[in-house]
Amino acid sequence: MVEAVMKRSVLTAAALCAALAAGTAPAQAAAIPAQAASVQAAPARVAAIPHFPAPKIFGTTFQSDPGHDFTKRISSRKDGILRGWITHVSGGRAEYEPIKWVRDKYTEGHFEGPPEGDVTAYSSPVAGNVVYLSALGCSSRMANMTVDRRSGLGAKRCSRATLLKRAAKLQRPALITVYRGRIVKVQEIYTP
Repeated sequence: MVEAVMKRSVLTAAALCAALAAGTAPAQAAAIPAQAASVQAAPARVAAIPHFPAPKIFGTTFQSDPGHDFTKRISSRKDGILRGWITHVSGGRAEYEPIKWVRDKYTEGHFEGPPEGDVTAYSSPVAGNVVYLSALGCSSRMANMTVDRRSGLGAKRCSRATLLKRAAKLQRPALITVYRGRIVKVQEIYTP
Protein backbone atom coordinates (compact mmCIF):
# COMPACT_ATOMS: atom_id res chain seq x y z
CA MET A 1 0.00 0.00 0.00
CA VAL A 2 2.71 2.45 1.02
CA GLU A 3 4.78 1.56 -2.07
CA ALA A 4 1.81 2.25 -4.36
CA VAL A 5 1.30 5.68 -2.79
CA MET A 6 5.01 6.45 -3.11
CA LYS A 7 5.07 5.38 -6.77
CA ARG A 8 2.02 7.53 -7.48
CA SER A 9 3.68 10.51 -5.77
CA VAL A 10 6.87 10.04 -7.78
CA LEU A 11 4.88 9.79 -11.02
CA THR A 12 2.92 12.92 -10.12
CA ALA A 13 6.07 14.87 -9.32
CA ALA A 14 7.77 13.69 -12.52
CA ALA A 15 4.73 14.63 -14.60
CA LEU A 16 4.57 18.10 -13.03
CA CYS A 17 8.28 18.70 -13.62
CA ALA A 18 7.97 17.59 -17.24
CA ALA A 19 4.94 19.85 -17.74
CA LEU A 20 6.66 22.88 -16.26
CA ALA A 21 9.82 22.23 -18.27
CA ALA A 22 7.72 21.97 -21.43
CA GLY A 23 6.01 25.27 -20.62
CA THR A 24 2.56 23.76 -20.09
CA ALA A 25 -0.05 26.25 -18.86
CA PRO A 26 -0.88 26.06 -15.10
CA ALA A 27 -4.45 24.89 -15.81
CA GLN A 28 -3.14 22.01 -17.91
CA ALA A 29 -0.45 21.23 -15.34
CA ALA A 30 -3.12 20.91 -12.63
CA ALA A 31 -4.77 18.08 -14.59
CA ILE A 32 -1.50 16.13 -14.87
CA PRO A 33 -1.56 14.61 -11.33
CA ALA A 34 -4.91 12.98 -12.10
CA GLN A 35 -3.52 11.63 -15.38
CA ALA A 36 -0.37 10.37 -13.67
CA ALA A 37 -2.38 8.58 -11.00
CA SER A 38 -4.27 6.67 -13.66
CA VAL A 39 -1.08 5.51 -15.40
CA GLN A 40 0.10 2.14 -14.18
CA ALA A 41 3.50 2.42 -12.57
CA ALA A 42 6.22 0.59 -14.46
CA PRO A 43 8.80 -1.22 -12.37
CA ALA A 44 11.71 1.01 -11.49
CA ARG A 45 14.48 -0.08 -13.86
CA VAL A 46 16.61 2.98 -13.47
CA ALA A 47 18.11 3.51 -10.07
CA ALA A 48 20.05 6.65 -9.34
CA ILE A 49 23.76 5.96 -9.61
CA PRO A 50 25.51 6.94 -6.39
CA HIS A 51 28.57 9.16 -6.50
CA PHE A 52 31.75 7.09 -6.56
CA PRO A 53 35.21 8.61 -6.11
CA ALA A 54 36.95 8.81 -9.49
CA PRO A 55 40.49 7.48 -9.89
CA LYS A 56 43.30 9.64 -11.22
CA ILE A 57 42.72 9.88 -14.96
CA PHE A 58 46.40 9.40 -15.76
CA GLY A 59 47.27 7.18 -12.79
CA THR A 60 50.51 5.25 -13.16
CA THR A 61 49.44 2.13 -11.23
CA PHE A 62 46.67 -0.39 -11.79
CA GLN A 63 43.65 0.05 -9.53
CA SER A 64 43.29 -2.74 -7.01
CA ASP A 65 40.09 -4.62 -6.31
CA PRO A 66 40.48 -6.01 -2.79
CA GLY A 67 38.50 -9.16 -2.18
CA HIS A 68 38.05 -10.03 -5.86
CA ASP A 69 39.13 -13.60 -6.61
CA PHE A 70 40.60 -13.66 -10.12
CA THR A 71 41.41 -17.39 -9.88
CA LYS A 72 37.75 -18.35 -10.23
CA ARG A 73 35.74 -17.38 -13.28
CA ILE A 74 35.74 -13.92 -14.85
CA SER A 75 33.12 -11.84 -13.06
CA SER A 76 31.95 -8.28 -12.44
CA ARG A 77 33.98 -5.73 -10.57
CA LYS A 78 32.69 -4.29 -7.31
CA ASP A 79 30.67 -1.07 -7.53
CA GLY A 80 32.77 1.95 -8.41
CA ILE A 81 34.77 3.57 -11.19
CA LEU A 82 37.59 1.75 -12.95
CA ARG A 83 40.16 3.37 -15.22
CA GLY A 84 40.24 0.76 -17.94
CA TRP A 85 39.23 -0.29 -21.41
CA ILE A 86 36.81 -2.77 -22.88
CA THR A 87 38.65 -5.69 -24.46
CA HIS A 88 35.78 -7.83 -25.76
CA VAL A 89 32.04 -7.47 -26.39
CA SER A 90 29.61 -10.33 -26.90
CA GLY A 91 25.84 -10.40 -26.57
CA GLY A 92 25.51 -7.23 -24.51
CA ARG A 93 28.30 -8.29 -22.12
CA ALA A 94 31.64 -6.55 -22.00
CA GLU A 95 34.98 -7.80 -20.75
CA TYR A 96 37.24 -5.05 -19.46
CA GLU A 97 40.55 -4.65 -17.69
CA PRO A 98 42.33 -1.95 -15.69
CA ILE A 99 44.89 0.28 -17.39
CA LYS A 100 47.67 2.57 -16.25
CA TRP A 101 49.49 5.52 -17.80
CA VAL A 102 53.08 4.86 -18.84
CA ARG A 103 55.33 7.83 -19.53
CA ASP A 104 57.47 7.59 -22.65
CA LYS A 105 60.93 8.98 -23.15
CA TYR A 106 60.14 10.95 -26.33
CA THR A 107 56.34 11.39 -26.17
CA GLU A 108 53.81 12.18 -23.46
CA GLY A 109 53.05 8.53 -22.88
CA HIS A 110 50.35 5.92 -23.44
CA PHE A 111 47.94 3.64 -21.59
CA GLU A 112 48.65 -0.04 -21.21
CA GLY A 113 46.80 -2.97 -19.71
CA PRO A 114 48.10 -5.82 -17.56
CA PRO A 115 50.92 -7.91 -19.05
CA GLU A 116 50.19 -10.92 -21.27
CA GLY A 117 49.02 -13.88 -19.21
CA ASP A 118 47.72 -11.74 -16.32
CA VAL A 119 44.19 -12.74 -15.29
CA THR A 120 43.15 -9.30 -14.06
CA ALA A 121 39.96 -8.86 -16.07
CA TYR A 122 36.26 -8.40 -15.42
CA SER A 123 33.02 -9.12 -17.26
CA SER A 124 29.69 -7.33 -16.78
CA PRO A 125 26.50 -6.82 -18.76
CA VAL A 126 26.18 -3.37 -20.32
CA ALA A 127 23.05 -1.68 -18.95
CA GLY A 128 20.35 -0.86 -21.50
CA ASN A 129 20.42 2.77 -20.38
CA VAL A 130 24.22 3.05 -20.18
CA VAL A 131 25.61 6.58 -20.30
CA TYR A 132 28.35 6.62 -22.94
CA LEU A 133 30.29 9.89 -23.14
CA SER A 134 32.57 9.83 -26.17
CA ALA A 135 35.72 11.89 -26.62
CA LEU A 136 35.55 11.55 -30.42
CA GLY A 137 31.88 12.11 -31.28
CA CYS A 138 29.21 9.57 -32.21
CA SER A 139 29.86 9.17 -35.94
CA SER A 140 31.77 6.19 -37.26
CA ARG A 141 34.55 8.47 -38.54
CA MET A 142 35.41 9.59 -34.98
CA ALA A 143 36.72 12.86 -36.40
CA ASN A 144 35.15 15.33 -33.96
CA MET A 145 36.86 16.03 -30.67
CA THR A 146 34.10 16.19 -28.04
CA VAL A 147 36.12 16.62 -24.87
CA ASP A 148 35.67 18.62 -21.71
CA ARG A 149 38.76 20.82 -21.95
CA ARG A 150 39.26 20.95 -18.18
CA SER A 151 39.28 17.21 -17.54
CA GLY A 152 40.20 15.59 -20.87
CA LEU A 153 37.15 13.33 -20.61
CA GLY A 154 34.49 12.68 -23.23
CA ALA A 155 31.48 14.99 -23.18
CA LYS A 156 29.27 13.86 -26.10
CA ARG A 157 26.55 11.40 -25.14
CA CYS A 158 26.22 8.56 -27.65
CA SER A 159 24.00 5.50 -27.83
CA ARG A 160 24.58 2.07 -26.34
CA ALA A 161 24.79 0.65 -29.87
CA THR A 162 27.64 3.06 -30.69
CA LEU A 163 29.47 2.01 -27.53
CA LEU A 164 29.16 -1.71 -28.28
CA LYS A 165 30.12 -1.29 -31.94
CA ARG A 166 33.13 0.87 -31.11
CA ALA A 167 34.29 -1.31 -28.22
CA ALA A 168 34.19 -4.39 -30.45
CA LYS A 169 36.66 -2.72 -32.84
CA LEU A 170 39.08 -0.76 -30.63
CA GLN A 171 40.27 -0.40 -27.09
CA ARG A 172 39.63 3.16 -25.94
CA PRO A 173 40.77 4.24 -22.46
CA ALA A 174 37.81 5.20 -20.28
CA LEU A 175 36.42 5.58 -16.81
CA ILE A 176 34.04 2.61 -16.49
CA THR A 177 31.37 2.86 -13.79
CA VAL A 178 29.96 -0.41 -12.46
CA TYR A 179 26.85 -0.39 -10.30
CA ARG A 180 25.02 -3.49 -9.07
CA GLY A 181 27.10 -5.68 -11.36
CA ARG A 182 26.27 -3.74 -14.57
CA ILE A 183 28.25 -1.20 -16.58
CA VAL A 184 26.16 1.95 -16.22
CA LYS A 185 28.57 4.61 -17.49
CA VAL A 186 31.56 4.74 -19.83
CA GLN A 187 33.39 8.07 -20.16
CA GLU A 188 36.27 8.03 -22.64
CA ILE A 189 39.65 9.53 -21.77
CA TYR A 190 41.02 11.62 -24.61
CA THR A 191 44.47 10.63 -25.82
CA PRO A 192 46.01 12.17 -28.97
